[in-house]
This record gives sequence, C-alpha cells and structure tokens, in this order.
Amino acid sequence: MNWIWLRRAPWLDTRSQFIAGVPLHGALLDMGSSDGETLGHFHEMRPDLCYFSTDLEGRPEQYPAGCQFHRGDIQRDKLPWPDGSMDAITCMQLVEHLHDLQPLFQEAARLLKPGGSFYLETPHPKTLVYSSSWECPFTINFYDEPTHTRPVPLGLLAQYASQAGLLPVKGGVSRNWLFAALWPWYFFCPPSRKKFTSMVHWRGWSVYLICRRPVAK
Repeated sequence: MNWIWLRRAPWLDTRSQFIAGVPLHGALLDMGSSDGETLGHFHEMRPDLCYFSTDLEGRPEQYPAGCQFHRGDIQRDKLPWPDGSMDAITCMQLVEHLHDLQPLFQEAARLLKPGGSFYLETPHPKTLVYSSSWECPFTINFYDEPTHTRPVPLGLLAQYASQAGLLPVKGGVSRNWLFAALWPWYFFCPPSRKKFTSMVHWRGWSVYLICRRPVAK
C-alpha cells in the first residue's frame, strides 16, 4: 500500500494518523528501523520531514534519501543527536526484543522537544495464543520470532514512560482499517502477504501507546 493515498485519510491507519500530526518540516526519529519498510511508508506520506533512524543492524541503503542513520544498541549506547532535537519519535516492534526498556525511554525523553510525541507499538499479549502458520511471511504467534523476549503490556509501557518524565496520552489497538475491512473477502483467497496482512489488522495484532514530553510552564 502506497502511503501517498493516506495523506487525505490518515485516520485509516493508526501509524499514519500519528505521522500526520508531526509539524511541517519536523524532525522524526525512528528507533529500530530494521529493513526500512515502514520508514519508507512514512516518507511516502510526509516527504517534508527530516528523518533520523537507529538500529542495531539496519539497512540504511534502503532508507529514505537524506535519512541520518546511527548503528548502535539502544540498551547501552547514547544516541548522537542533541537534547530536544526531535519533534517526534517512533518505535515499532522493538520493545519486545529488549531486556531493559529504561534506556530507550530515557533517550526518547532526552531527545524530544517540549510538546514532542513518542509513538510505540508492540505485539498484543493475545498473540501468545495465536496459531502459527508456515504459509505466513511474518510472525503470527508471538514466539514465531525467536528474538522476542516477552510481551510488553500497555500498562507497563505507560509506567516506563511516566518514570522517564513522559506523559502517556493515548493507547489502544493499532490497525489499518482498510486492510481490516477487506479480511472477510481475503478469507476466501489463497495464501498471500496481503491476505495475512489483512488478517492481523482484523484481529488487532499490535497495541500502541503515544506519549508526550510536557511543555514547561
């Protein structure tokens, strides 16, 4: 799905709704950018933004042109950007890989401008009981991905955010409503990436939390 089409209807996707709210020409940091697929979608929707990314490995050659990449371990390494330099930070499908979440939240709080927002997304705890499928190109059951450590409930994410001085403002199930609505049709189709994508959005595979750095009074 090309995210250019979401510019007019960002409410159709939880992530795109967050990206739509980033200030014009703002700075966005993506933590755990992996292969850059989602970062590429962000750029399709918001080419005006200045992109930054960090990952333990990453594939910066696949990231949007001009994206500033830092390779490092968020659990041990301080990121190279100055305090209060980011308008928004995204962190998707990363926290469930980490053993220590405190450094991630501390860095997010340090890097965000006052009023800046932090979007986190992680598998829903109910993925622990989902049935695996050898036909699916991505994770269905939580432990289909061997590097997952443990599910991280929304309440625990909110606790870490508060301890770092961030204010949790919104949370829930992350969905693309277009893919979710197509599931009754895809259900009868042969296996494909689109079919399984539709299924996970119908089920509500991920949860999200949005936090904000308070503005000093």
